[in-house]
Amino acid sequence: MAKTATLYAPITGKAIDITEVADPTFAKKMIGDGFGIQPTDTKVVAPVTGSVELVAGTKHAIGFRTDDGMEVLVHLGIDTVEMNGAPFTISIKEGDAVTEGQPIGTMDIDMIKKAGKSTDVMTVITNTKDVVDKLEAKQGDVTAGEAVATVTLKDAMAAATDEKVSTKPKKGEGKYDELAKQIVKDVGGPENVSSVIHCITRVRFYLKDDNKANDDAIKNLDGVIDVAKAGGQYQVVIGPGVADVYDAVVKQLGPGFGDQSQQAAAPKRKAPKGFFPKIGFYLSSLIGVITASMMPIIGLLAAAGILKGFLSLATSFKWISATSTTYTIINAMGDATFYFLPILVGFTAAKRLGANQIIVAVIGGVLAYPTIIKLSATTGNIVFGVGMNATFFGIPLHVASYTYSIFPMIAAAWMASVLEPWLKKHISASVSMIVNPLLEVFLVSAAVLIIVGPVISLISAGIADGLVAVYKASPAISGLIIGGFYQCLVIFGLHWAVIPIVASQIATTGHSMINAIISATMVAQSGAVLAVFFKTHDQKLKQLAGASTLSAFSGITEPAMYGINLKYGKCFVTASIGGAVGGFLTGLLHVNMWGFAGSFIGFASFINPKGLDSSFWGFWIASLSALAVSFVLTWMFGFNESKAGNSHKGVKKVRLGSREPAIK
Repeated sequence: MAKTATLYAPITGKAIDITEVADPTFAKKMIGDGFGIQPTDTKVVAPVTGSVELVAGTKHAIGFRTDDGMEVLVHLGIDTVEMNGAPFTISIKEGDAVTEGQPIGTMDIDMIKKAGKSTDVMTVITNTKDVVDKLEAKQGDVTAGEAVATVTLKDAMAAATDEKVSTKPKKGEGKYDELAKQIVKDVGGPENVSSVIHCITRVRFYLKDDNKANDDAIKNLDGVIDVAKAGGQYQVVIGPGVADVYDAVVKQLGPGFGDQSQQAAAPKRKAPKGFFPKIGFYLSSLIGVITASMMPIIGLLAAAGILKGFLSLATSFKWISATSTTYTIINAMGDATFYFLPILVGFTAAKRLGANQIIVAVIGGVLAYPTIIKLSATTGNIVFGVGMNATFFGIPLHVASYTYSIFPMIAAAWMASVLEPWLKKHISASVSMIVNPLLEVFLVSAAVLIIVGPVISLISAGIADGLVAVYKASPAISGLIIGGFYQCLVIFGLHWAVIPIVASQIATTGHSMINAIISATMVAQSGAVLAVFFKTHDQKLKQLAGASTLSAFSGITEPAMYGINLKYGKCFVTASIGGAVGGFLTGLLHVNMWGFAGSFIGFASFINPKGLDSSFWGFWIASLSALAVSFVLTWMFGFNESKAGNSHKGVKKVRLGSREPAIK
C-alpha cells in the first residue's frame, strides 16, 4: 500500500492551486509541487513535522525536512527578499525540531502590500521528482495548521534514506564552478554586474545593462530552471542549490561582490516625468532611506530613551544626584546610543545605499569626535546669524554639533555611494585598499563639515529667528505653528538653532516658553504610537509601539517617529496636528518651563521654583489635549491596519537631564 503524508496550512487564508500563485516560477512547478495561500492573518506555523533545514537570512523562506524524506519549502510572499526581513519575525532556527501547526513566526501582510508585492505564501516540496507520486490539495478558506494537501509518496521512498533522497548539493565540491562561469559570461561578464544577491531559489543580479544578458543561453544551462526579470533584477532561477551556485558566482565575479554592502544595495529607480511627480519621488526616496537607516536601531533607541526617562525621574525626585558618579555611569548607558548616533546611522545608511559600511561609520566617528564636539560649542565671528568657529585650510566655517543627528550622515552615505564607484574606476587596484578609504574619509568628512553642516545651520538660524519673532507677536499662534511643524524640522536637523535660544532663555530668565511648546510636540508623538499600540493586531508592531510610547513619554521620540509615525505616513500628520493643538494651548495659557526635560517624564520642569502656579496646570491641560487629539485622529484616520505598510520615519534630539532642552 502506498505511503501518504500530509501538508498543513502554514498561515490562515484562502488556499489556491499552486498554478494560480502570482510567481510564474512557482506556478509552473519549477521549484516543486504544492499549494498556495492568499493570507488573511499574520501568524505563521509549521506545515509539517520534521527538522528545520533552512531559515533564510531575510526570513522570507523556511525549509523543512520530514522523516519521510520530503524537503518542504514555505516561501512567504513574492520578491519579499528585497525587504530584508522587515515584514517577518521567525522564532525557529536551523536544526530545530517542529511539529505541524507549531507557531514559528509572523508575517506583516500589510507591509508587504504597501511595498507593492504579492503576499502569496507558497508551500512546495522541492524534491517532488524524487519523492512524490501524487499530490492533492484542497482549495478555499483554511486555518493555520489545518490539513490542506495529501501526498502519495513513491514506493521507493518507504525505505529510502535521507542521503538517497536529498537533492541538496554538498558545499565545497566545486561542482557549480562551471555553471557559475557560464552564468556570469551570459549575463554580460563581471563588468556588467553591479551587485548580486540570492533568495531561497534565485540568484538575483543587478545588471548595468539587461540587454547584454543572453536569456536563451542561460535558460538552456544545465542547472538553471528559468530566467525572470522583476524589481530591477535579473533573476536566474536555480532551485534548492541556489546558495551553492551563488557562492560559485561570487567567486567568479571576484573581490567586491557578495559582501554586506553589495547585497544591501537597492536597485536604482528613475524619477518620473513632471515637476510634482519628481518632487514626490525624491521625497519618498529620501524618507525611505531615512526609515531604512533607522529601522535596525529603533529598538535600541527605545530602550535608551526609557532608561534616560527613568534617570530624569530619579534626579527630579532627588533619588540620584546629577553630580554623582552613579548618575554619570547610568547617563552614559542611556546617552551613548544618541551621542554616537552618527556612527550607527552611517553604518546602516551605507548598507541601504550600497556604500562601504565601515568607512561611512568612521566618517560618523569624525563628526562625533570629542574635539569636534568641543569646537562646536564655541561661537566665533557671527556671519548671517551663524558663528564661524573654525577654519579649514584658511576657509572660515561653522562646525555644528552632530551628536544626536542623522541627516548629515544620510548625506554622507549618499556621497560615499557616489564616490566609491568613481574611485574604484580611477584608482589602481594595487593601492586602492589604502588610497580609496583615505580619499573617501577625507573628502566626504570635509564635504559634510564645510557644506552640509553650515547649510543646515544657516537655515536653522533663519527658522529660529522666525520662531522668536512669531512668539513675540502671539504666543498662541507661535505655539500652533511650532507645535505643528517642529518635528518636521527635527527630521532634517533644522531644529538645532532653537537649542541655544532655549538655553539662553533658561540661563537669563530661568524659564523657557518655547521649550514648553516643544514638550507638547513630544507628547503628541506618543499619542499617535499609543493609538497604534491599541489598534494593531500585529504582535511585532504592538511591541514596538508599546516601547516607543514609553520612550516618548520619557522625552525620546526617535523610536516613535522613525519606527512608526513616519513609517505609516498619516500617523505623523495626525501626531503633528496633536502637536499643533498642544502648542496652541501652551502658548494661550502662557505655560513656562523651568527645566530641560520635557514630555510627561519632565513634569517637574513645569513647577515654578517660587511655588506651584498656572504653568503646571497648563502643562497638564496642553499635554493631555495633545495626547488625546493625536490618539483619536490616529485611531480614526492615521492608522488602518488593512492598508498600512512600509514607508518612512523621522528624527529628533534630546538630552534629558542634560544641557539640552526638551528638544525632540
